[in-house]
Amino acid sequence: MTKTAVITGANRGVGLALATELNGKGYRVIGVCRSSSEELDNIASKVIEGIDVTDEASIARLPKELKGVDVDLLINNAGLLDDNVLGSIELDSIRAQMEVNAYAPLMVTEALLDNLRSGSKVALITSRMGSMTDNTSGGRYGYRASKAALNAFGKSLAVDLVPQGISVAILHPGYVQTRMVNFGGFISPQESAQGLIERIDGLNLENSGTFWHSNGEELPW
Repeated sequence: MTKTAVITGANRGVGLALATELNGKGYRVIGVCRSSSEELDNIASKVIEGIDVTDEASIARLPKELKGVDVDLLINNAGLLDDNVLGSIELDSIRAQMEVNAYAPLMVTEALLDNLRSGSKVALITSRMGSMTDNTSGGRYGYRASKAALNAFGKSLAVDLVPQGISVAILHPGYVQTRMVNFGGFISPQESAQGLIERIDGLNLENSGTFWHSNGEELPW
């Protein structure tokens, strides 16, 4: 039976790489994004465009678009990075990163609870920059805080979804060569996606709620 994966922010970067890899593994890929791309259109079974994950009306569209669809894998990937420097922090930037990186994945997951079933998996694409222990360089106030909040949400989701047989992965993709970091990363989106999928394949109810690097390293909170 063909499995179905729903991916937010699937039109480029890590999201597109995940969509491509999962399509190659035989998944039915449903991409969720504000605007699609030719690459996504070529590999996705369905693209749900015009979705702003910070907008309640957009999120409310998702269960309608996916009515009757069993979702085996939900990947909350859409993200935003601003560089907030002490002395010139803009509160609107902090708010925007919290909306996209933390609140949106929680609300998307809640909106699609009826599409998830026993054995389904939820993956949250977070960052090791949300780790308190790992923070040795400071800065990036909004990004760090939003990813730390996402990690907390992910842990609670993992606990709350156990009775339904749904497991949750909290995943750092690595320092990836994407537009978000001006293509200055250490690994390609494809390498990141392959590692992330390995972690997702290894996810179960026993290790649900664990914070992993795409390379297999367990990360500190």
